[in-house]
Amino acid sequence: MVPRFDYLQAFVRVAETGSFSEAARRLGLSKSMISRQVSSLEADLGVRLLHRTTRSLSPTEAGRAYLERCQRILADLDEANLLVSHLQAVPRGRLRISAPLSFGIGHLAEALPGFLERYPEIELEMGFTDRHVDLVEEGWDVAVRIGRLADSSLIVRRLAPVRRVVAASPSYLERRGRPTRPEELPGHDCLTHGGAVASEWRFVDAAGQSIPVEVHGRFHADNGDVLRVMALAGLGVVLLPTFFMGDDIRAGKLVPVLEDFVPLDASLNAVY
Repeated sequence: MVPRFDYLQAFVRVAETGSFSEAARRLGLSKSMISRQVSSLEADLGVRLLHRTTRSLSPTEAGRAYLERCQRILADLDEANLLVSHLQAVPRGRLRISAPLSFGIGHLAEALPGFLERYPEIELEMGFTDRHVDLVEEGWDVAVRIGRLADSSLIVRRLAPVRRVVAASPSYLERRGRPTRPEELPGHDCLTHGGAVASEWRFVDAAGQSIPVEVHGRFHADNGDVLRVMALAGLGVVLLPTFFMGDDIRAGKLVPVLEDFVPLDASLNAVY
C-alpha cells in the first residue's frame, strides 16, 4: 500500500521538529490529527518510525532511513511545483526599455503592438535615445544596443548580427575619388558617430586579417539618420548598418565602397 502524501508530510515535520505540537502548527492542523496521521503511516508500513517518550521524540533507525527518502521526495515535489508555477506565471508590471533612436522608431516600434497583445499585464515604457543610458542609476530594465559594448557587470544577450557598409554619394566620389583600400580613408572626409575628432573603423580583408583605420572628418553626430543625410548631401564617407542605407543604395543615391573589405559586423544586443 502506498502511503498517503499527507501522512509522509506529517511524519517529516514531526521528525524534523521533534514535536507533534510544532509540526501541527507548521501544517495548520491539530496535534491529534498529526498524531493520527503518523500512527496510520506506521500501521501502513508495519514498522515503528518514532521513539516516543513523555520527554522526547526521535526517529528509530528505520525512521531515519525513511525520513531521508521522504525529505528527498518532498523537495522534488516542491521543485516540480515551483517549475509549473513559473511556467504558468503571467508577466506583469512596468517594463522600461531604452533603444537607439533610429532603430527603435524604424524597426523596434513595429514589434511593440504584438508584444503588448501577447502580454496584457505588462505596462511598457520605451525611451528612444542614442545615448547609452545608465540602467542602474536611471532605472531602466533593459537597453537595446548596437555595436561594441563597454565591459560591465551587466548581462548581455546577443540578439542578431548587424551588417554594416561603407558608402558615399556619387557627387562626393566624383569630387574626391573612390577609396580602394581602408588605409586610404584618412585622406577622406569621414562622417563619424559620436563627438570624437577621430574614430576607429575596423575591417577584415580576404585573408581574414583585421585592419584598424583611424578616420577623421568635419562632421560628427550621435544619430545614424543624421549621418545618412549628410552622406546623401555629399559631405563625406559614412559607415552605417545596412538598415539605414539599403534603400538609398538600391536607388543609386549612395554607392558602396571598399567592397573587398568587410567592416567588422556589429551586434544587436539586449543589456540588462
